[in-house]
Amino acid sequence: MKLLNTSTIKGDLFGGITAGIVALPLAMAFGVQSGLGAEAGLYGAIAIGIVAAIFGGTKTQISGPTGPMTVVSTLIAASAMQQAPSLEAGVAMVFLTFFIGGLLQILFGVTQIGRLVQFIPYPVVSGFMSGIGLIIILLQLFPLVGHASPGKIVDVFITATTPLQNINWPALTLGLLTIAIIYAFPRITKAVPSTLIALIVVSLIPQFLSMDIPKIGDIPEGLPNLNLGIFSDLNISTLSLVLVPALTLAALGSIDSLLTSVVADNITKTKHNSNRELIGQGLGNMAAALIGGLPGAGATMRTVVNVRSGGRTRISGVVHGLFLLVVLLGLGKYAAEIPLSVLAGILITVGIGIIDYKGLGDLLKVPKADAVVKIAVVVITVFVDLLWAVGIGLILSALFFVKRAAEQGHEASTMDPVDDRTDGNGELKGLSHTHHADQVFIQEFHGPLFFGFSSKFQEQFSKSPNMKAVVFRFKHMSFADQSGLYALMDVIRGLNESNTWVLFCGLRGNVKEQFVKLKIIPDLVPESHCFNDFEAATAWLAKNLMKKNTEGNKAEQVVEKSN
Repeated sequence: MKLLNTSTIKGDLFGGITAGIVALPLAMAFGVQSGLGAEAGLYGAIAIGIVAAIFGGTKTQISGPTGPMTVVSTLIAASAMQQAPSLEAGVAMVFLTFFIGGLLQILFGVTQIGRLVQFIPYPVVSGFMSGIGLIIILLQLFPLVGHASPGKIVDVFITATTPLQNINWPALTLGLLTIAIIYAFPRITKAVPSTLIALIVVSLIPQFLSMDIPKIGDIPEGLPNLNLGIFSDLNISTLSLVLVPALTLAALGSIDSLLTSVVADNITKTKHNSNRELIGQGLGNMAAALIGGLPGAGATMRTVVNVRSGGRTRISGVVHGLFLLVVLLGLGKYAAEIPLSVLAGILITVGIGIIDYKGLGDLLKVPKADAVVKIAVVVITVFVDLLWAVGIGLILSALFFVKRAAEQGHEASTMDPVDDRTDGNGELKGLSHTHHADQVFIQEFHGPLFFGFSSKFQEQFSKSPNMKAVVFRFKHMSFADQSGLYALMDVIRGLNESNTWVLFCGLRGNVKEQFVKLKIIPDLVPESHCFNDFEAATAWLAKNLMKKNTEGNKAEQVVEKSN
């Protein structure tokens, strides 16, 4: 594996350091929000940043703790602490969950699930990300005014009166000043990240003015320890407790990372390897768990900063991680003095940036089904569960898609008398009214014959008048599922019982293969009634209807003579 590219080394170094500067305040803020400490955020950013850069499938991606992953990690940590018999056991369960989440991501990559992310509808992604943004903002409202944040969103609303009645005004002032600098400083220059400027400038104020405000507190110095104790209580019971949260983490981390990979592709005009990216992210999260770090994913903002600063290869991600390691080793005692309200201000701007304003602004313009899905995903994400939100969003999207496809299929699939399809001379390919063409019907399919359309398909035949023949045109039918096939068989049986000829034309190879396997051909429709094209079918009908009519007339004359 080629890691060092000398032709791009300067850009990689500058891009990695710049991305590290952006990541520094975010990593500490995410660590504090999770309840595991600022050092957990830094450890996670270092481990994932380096490992995912080396083994991942996106060369310019910068990985580390992200807003969505931190929200899930916070919920996991709160739940584990409640279930565990002791604080030590709870912490071990938290990092075991993170480790298994990474293991599941590797499994996703090995089984090539990565490419399935392209099938997640935009309303689900939009609603999910907007919900994550709202969660981050809501959970930081308490620290912004100098109080500890509750672990659940519902508790934010239930206990909101307490912090509002006891606002720590110095803390609030610092938090609001942080937000103001983050948004205002880019108007002066974009050469230095405004987040870093806000962190340094506002954190220095309490050093010169006496303020009673909550701060980060002590951060361990030196290299993090390898913590294999997370496996000490591993058993079936523990595994059953951590598996679902780990699956949530893995699914979210995979989606988050692959979406960032797409952004990187668009900027660099390259193509990432989705499955390799998941393996790299999984290895990074496992490494982070082993040193007590937060799990993470591909970080969009940091990746964009890296690319725009010159990063072009994997070495930029490694440099980003090494930069954070140097900061950890040398600046830990200074980071301990950072006010929590400053970190809250930083995270609020992160939450604001995650919300999909364009998607929400178009709610009244997009199809109602998409709007319903988006709103449902936002609400479920904020108030229920992130994995449930994605799952229900996918189910709703699928159901609405089936409904639309069924309705369009019903509108496009027509069954009309053949004389409605004349060639301009009152006849169609040799058929005329003398051949009872008005009793020959054509059933055209546009799209699949599937369960969403099968009932309407049967219904239209039950209401149809007496027919001498029905021509099924399959040229535009892509496939048929079991429900559709059985519905077709029922219709053909009914037509056979009424002595109506059934003709097939334009069958695709895959559809005909299904028909043969189910013995629709030749048991219900003989091979002689299957034609390659519509012209051949109508030619056969012209010949045989004339013969049938002639025989019918002779029979009528015999009856008249006998009378």
